[in-house]
This record gives sequence, structure tokens and C-alpha cells, in this order.
Amino acid sequence: MNMPAGKLTNGLIIANVGVYLLIWIFGWEQDAILRGGMFPVRLSGEALDLSAHGWLMPAWLTPLSAAFLHSGLLHLGFNMLMLLFCGRFVEQAFGPGLMAILYVVGAYAAAFAEYAVDSVSMIPMVGASGAISALLGAYALLFARNRVDAVGPVPGHVVRIIWLTLAWIGIQLMIGVATSGNLQGIAIFAHIGGFVAGLLLTRPLLGWRFRGA
Repeated sequence: MNMPAGKLTNGLIIANVGVYLLIWIFGWEQDAILRGGMFPVRLSGEALDLSAHGWLMPAWLTPLSAAFLHSGLLHLGFNMLMLLFCGRFVEQAFGPGLMAILYVVGAYAAAFAEYAVDSVSMIPMVGASGAISALLGAYALLFARNRVDAVGPVPGHVVRIIWLTLAWIGIQLMIGVATSGNLQGIAIFAHIGGFVAGLLLTRPLLGWRFRGA
């Protein structure tokens, strides 16, 4: 299967890699995470005493700024690989404008999922995986080949969303346990939040793009 072109996907990859290299070259890793990471407690309106690190990104922007920060080369590389593969196909289906909407909504859905689980957490969330999970959700719906039948009054496309959601939650739980023996160390709820956002937005975005066609 030939991979389609994707200007937005390529641009997001360049931006993520560029931000990572800039931070790494100047040794700003800790400052960048503290200033631009998504702290759930900040979304609750609580102030953090980080005055030693200067200015902070406004709390409402941190779900987006955090999506351009990565904790290491492996973290960045895996996310960019997933973005390259899924992003180009989703961009082909939606167009760059609607894919940008999905990406941003995915970043915020991921952040608020983490916030909903532990609103007073002072552990910063960083990484593009929440936003990319939204693209994965859209990709799963757009390119799934198996037919899903309705269950009673529940339409087939809703059944597919439910099954994909449950499967993704199961995968994330297994990754969390396998990674550290517990559910810490990986933002599994952010991945779930982004993925569900992608599932829920796919049909409306497609309808928006092809309305009147």
C-alpha cells in the first residue's frame, strides 16, 4: 500500500522534531517540561510555585504545548512513526484543515482525560501521543474492513465504536502494567481520551468535508 502525501503530517513531524532538537541542544529539557507541560492540578485553577523557572504557559494552552514536548528520543521516535503512518492516511480522508481540528481536539481530550482521573496530580504530561491517538481512532474507523452488524437498536457504526474503545482500553491497560508493573509512568488515560475523541469525531468531520458533494 502506497503511503499518500501529507503536508500537515510532515509539518507536524518537522515541528515536533525541531522543538525536541532545540530543547536538547540548549539543555532546556527540565525547564520546557515545567513551563509547557500539562499539569492536571493547574487545570483545577491551582497555582504551582515554579517561579524559579520564569514564565509559564497559560494553563489552558498546556494541553497543546505539551503535545510538542517529549521526554526522550525513544518517546519522540515512536510517536513520530505512528504520526507518519496514520497521519497521512487520515489527512488524505479529511484534508489538512479538518485533520488539524482533530489533532488539536485529541490533544485537549487527552489532557482532560488525565485531569478527570486525577485533577490534583502534579505530574506533568508531555508528548504527542494523546493527539496521535485521535488520529489512530479515526484511522481505525476509516480503514477497518470487517463489517459490524447492529445489536438491537444500536447501529452497526456505534457498535464498532464501542468495540474499538474497549479494545483500546484493554491495550492501554496491558501496556501500563507491562511497562512499570502498575498504571504509572505512561499516560494511558490520555491515550484513551484521544482515541475516543477520534472515534466520535470521524463521522461528523467526514460529513462536514463532503457535505453537498
